[in-house]
Amino acid sequence: MELQTITPTSENTELTALVRAAQYGEREAFDRLVERFEPTVYAIALRRLRNQADAQELCQEVFMQALRKIDQLQDPRCFAGWLRQIAVRMAINRAVRRGPVLASQPGAFEADGVEYETPLRKALARERENQVRVGLDRLRTLDRETLVAFYFHGRSLIEMSDEFQSPVGTIKRRLHVARKRLAKELEALAPA
Repeated sequence: MELQTITPTSENTELTALVRAAQYGEREAFDRLVERFEPTVYAIALRRLRNQADAQELCQEVFMQALRKIDQLQDPRCFAGWLRQIAVRMAINRAVRRGPVLASQPGAFEADGVEYETPLRKALARERENQVRVGLDRLRTLDRETLVAFYFHGRSLIEMSDEFQSPVGTIKRRLHVARKRLAKELEALAPA
């Protein structure tokens, strides 16, 4: 009985064949790529996000992005590096948008990080979202545009400075003032 040894060349050839098959729409080939690279993508996500639930979620998003964009990969031999870059970029984006994790109680980091979505939480979140939209609509145009650019479009202060043709200090002040005005509008909207 002869053992089959996998040499780097045969491994690269197999990977190239899988990537090409996935590019031609073979779902099974892409599934095999996922099985092969999921531990790597998960490790990247976990290292950046430091939360198992977020890492698992991001892992799925990375593979969905890879599936959508695999036809853009010109050299199938570069799949591993290409996939790692997608994972790193998406993890950085999520970490930046999420902001720092602050523990309010001892043991907060020991929780598994899984939040259970209940119908009540969904309803309350939808209600808050609607109130924010109504509050934004009641603001002056400049206040609304400033808040939307920063919070909804994720623009940096420098990008907003260019967009609004104002110094960064002015943009900071506008954000501060717009947040206060929105808070007042939300107070007015709150049921008594």
